[in-house]
Amino acid sequence: MTAPIIVVGHKNPDNDAISAAIGYAWLKNELVKRDVESGELADDEQRPRYVPARLGPLPPETAGILDKWGIEAPMVINNLFARVSDVMTPDPLSVGADAKIIEAGRIMRKHNIQALVVTNDDGTYRGLVSTRMIANRYISATDVLEEEGASEMSVASDLIASLDQRVDTIMEESILTLAADGRLDEAVADLMNQPFREAVVLDDEQRPIGIVTRSDIAVHPHRKVVLVDHNEISQAAAGIEDAEVVEIIDHHRIADVSTVYPIKFLNMPVGSTATIVTLECQRYGIEPPAPIAAVLLSAVMTDTVVLKSPTATATDERIVDYLAGILDVKPLDFGMDVFSLRGGDDDMPIDKLVSADSKEFDIGEGTVLIAQHETTNLEAAMGREQEMRDYMRGLIETHGYVCVLLMLTDIIAEGSQFLCEGNRRIVNRAFDIECTGVGGTWMPGVLSRKKQVAARILEA
Repeated sequence: MTAPIIVVGHKNPDNDAISAAIGYAWLKNELVKRDVESGELADDEQRPRYVPARLGPLPPETAGILDKWGIEAPMVINNLFARVSDVMTPDPLSVGADAKIIEAGRIMRKHNIQALVVTNDDGTYRGLVSTRMIANRYISATDVLEEEGASEMSVASDLIASLDQRVDTIMEESILTLAADGRLDEAVADLMNQPFREAVVLDDEQRPIGIVTRSDIAVHPHRKVVLVDHNEISQAAAGIEDAEVVEIIDHHRIADVSTVYPIKFLNMPVGSTATIVTLECQRYGIEPPAPIAAVLLSAVMTDTVVLKSPTATATDERIVDYLAGILDVKPLDFGMDVFSLRGGDDDMPIDKLVSADSKEFDIGEGTVLIAQHETTNLEAAMGREQEMRDYMRGLIETHGYVCVLLMLTDIIAEGSQFLCEGNRRIVNRAFDIECTGVGGTWMPGVLSRKKQVAARILEA
């Protein structure tokens, strides 16, 4: 089976990053099914598989939507380095520890393999037996018999008897064992440093699920990845340089991700990556089912602040109407319900309140972190101002930011309260304001981090 193609958004994922990954992975798999049905693609284990992933915890509104519509949360990945599972031979043949050596040898000859996993009665891993080990036993037996001056008949009889012994008398128990999700580069180093050419891949219950040989690692694979909702190395998972980016779907500025070969790079000036995903569904004539439509609609509504953000376009409005029609809901009511899933600002963990939706931006003076928290109760959020400022100062100390700006965006009043720590001159210069250390500064009409805040700071 081919390794899956990972569809993933940015660090500190917001609803759009996760929802776009879910929606686009679904669409790509539907297109694969269509190609299989038409005969353009073989229905075998080599056909592409797209798997959504995320680089952090689910925002509460995303968790709520996924739970309501029965959609499994995307897997969490920590990096994009090639993994052991990308090269292992899955479902290895095995024998019990009490199997005879001759039996193991015949199985290996029949299947043209060099090694067999040896298991305990409960199926857990015990050791490994190989053709080399059987050959060594055979040669050792002949050496002993020759030294004793045994007859040819006696030699043959004793050799047959030696092959009638249990495999656990010759198996090797010190073979390297690996985890399927372990980094391949680390596994390669370990495999080359052991005397045996095989390693056994075990699951969490110590059951063998694969074998990796030195031949398997001769060609270093690269994990294939589709980036959604960003195209910046600093926002990507560790190991992005080692991965093969095969597509990018985004609505942000074109940044610094580069590829060896030409790829599909769909970048559009709309309010949400989920809008682009839905446009792709329409382009291919595939209507998303209600659960996928709900996920995509939730992303458009949160990323455009229920279409009030200046990033919202006529295209976003059209897509919102289309998705709402599939669900038979009123867009504004749906959007406000999604925002309500975030919970109360008065008891939200401070790390989630401040940095759950945050992005780094590099300027001449260093790195600025711009965080945004959208709320329907600005008063409750501002009641925790000192907590938020303390946490922001901690981020500066830990990560070396020159400035941390928190946008508390009131989606009802249609504006943002700016709280700034660190070098406030960066923000003051960009907006010609005096962002104070207490109370912050109200910015009417400022709803978009990308278009109204980050752009001005980067240009200042």
